[in-house]
Amino acid sequence: MPSFKVSLLDYGAGNVRSVRNAIMACGYEIEDITDPSQIAHAKAIVFPGVGSFGSAMKVLKRRGYDAPLKEYLANGDKPFLGICLGMQTLFESSDENESGAAIPGLGVIPGKVIKFDETKMVVPHIGWNGRIRHQESPALKYVSKEQDAYFVHSFYAPITEENKDWVLTRTTYSGQQFISSVQKGKIVATQFHPEKSGTTGLNLLKGFLEAVENDNLDSAMKVDVDMSAETQLAKRIVVALDVRTNDHGDLVVTKGDQYDVRENEKEGVQSGRGGVRNLGKPVSLAGRYYEEGGDEIAFLNITSFRQGVVDDMPMLQVLEEASKSIFVPLTVGGGIREYKDPETEQTWSALEVAARYFRAGADKVSLGSDAVYAAEKFIANNRERTMETSIEEISLVYGVQAVVVSIDPKRVYVADKESVDKKHVLVELDEANAGPNGERFCWYQCTVKGGREARDICAVTLARASQDLGAGEIMLNCIDMDGQGFGFDLPLMRAVSGAVTIPVIASSGAGKADHFVEVFSKTDVQAALAAGMFHRKEVEIQACKKAMRDSGIPARR
Repeated sequence: MPSFKVSLLDYGAGNVRSVRNAIMACGYEIEDITDPSQIAHAKAIVFPGVGSFGSAMKVLKRRGYDAPLKEYLANGDKPFLGICLGMQTLFESSDENESGAAIPGLGVIPGKVIKFDETKMVVPHIGWNGRIRHQESPALKYVSKEQDAYFVHSFYAPITEENKDWVLTRTTYSGQQFISSVQKGKIVATQFHPEKSGTTGLNLLKGFLEAVENDNLDSAMKVDVDMSAETQLAKRIVVALDVRTNDHGDLVVTKGDQYDVRENEKEGVQSGRGGVRNLGKPVSLAGRYYEEGGDEIAFLNITSFRQGVVDDMPMLQVLEEASKSIFVPLTVGGGIREYKDPETEQTWSALEVAARYFRAGADKVSLGSDAVYAAEKFIANNRERTMETSIEEISLVYGVQAVVVSIDPKRVYVADKESVDKKHVLVELDEANAGPNGERFCWYQCTVKGGREARDICAVTLARASQDLGAGEIMLNCIDMDGQGFGFDLPLMRAVSGAVTIPVIASSGAGKADHFVEVFSKTDVQAALAAGMFHRKEVEIQACKKAMRDSGIPARR
């Protein structure tokens, strides 16, 4: 039985539930820090920072946590674990501030947190990457050097002469080295998320807490380091669970055929429309994919919360239950928008709706129709930001990495490319992708309301506008390919991933392992998503990863 409780510093931003669940999974009880006076008496503090640096420091100061934290950390003799932003705030300053000016941090570690160069790499850095050790630490006792950890950040701490003694591990992203964890004395912090790094992260938490228990956390030792060694970001496999109620009112995972989730003649329906395809329960299926090696899991509510998220308790409960035992990133989408209760007339902003998801266990929220409307307004406003759209509001508070824009386009084939409105980006098609009448060009028309309504904006334009508004990732679907099993729409993936500098997740069309190899080999997407083929156990996740590795494509083990 542990001799102490872990003091959790939750300042109210992002998904702290997963950190809480990971600590409890290691067998420890938690005491929440709700008053600055508790900090000085804490036996061990875990500080999970989520969001933007500027917002975090403002909250710490407003609640009076900053001065007691500095005092707690001053001598390095009190156990502390900072996570992600919880590590970055230890530095002297950061460029991550909405005003553009550098903002002071806690000043424990020398150096400034700066942004990755978007002209040289895709930003944010999202996914599973390795770490090269500069020290051997009791905190790393159970962590294999070969195991990847999950990162999601746009800003990083560079290694300098002044802070090199703090470096516990370093990581490489697109040729840029950065500090991925630090330790000096009993102060430990990670840029990666242990609570989202599967067994790797749980083992780090176990090692840290055990070292606190044994009072040997400060026994880390320097090791010889090869500064020319590099790590590699893995390509991600994302599993999507389309969640909705069936005809009996049960919450189930289903799968569409070109966005139609009802059984049809392929499944033996003789006439009319069949029932909603039922492929399993959301939490149990998600747990299965976690055990099988899924890199991320996306819950997509395809009923779009017609009664509003505040009344949609079953979906919030799905997140809460999933986060108890699933320690990889969770994304939720569907109905994230401003909502007005028709009975009480109370209004919740998109930011408040997103906050409910984050507190329930989501790491990222996916915006669909609302992102289309926001992009249309942004373009009509001469591409000037108003800070009033859902994308802007959520990314300002929680960081761009927390906002995914899901694009649902369909092909519009073009016989005469001169006849197409110049605002739409035309995509050239090879013979294998030509239209029904041999058309060699098309543009990808975006839709809203689950593909039921077309809008006069193309996928490339929407992706660019979403990036400019503050989205950190694109989930790129294709209605034409959905449920067909013929592979991803490569021309679409190439067009969008080549037009933006944020990560793109390829979606729609996967039917076999080689489709993942194909999309990663022939386009610049950073992740690929599948649903039906995994639900029906037609293809295993590990078979996809083996095919990727056999083709020289990095995949998390």
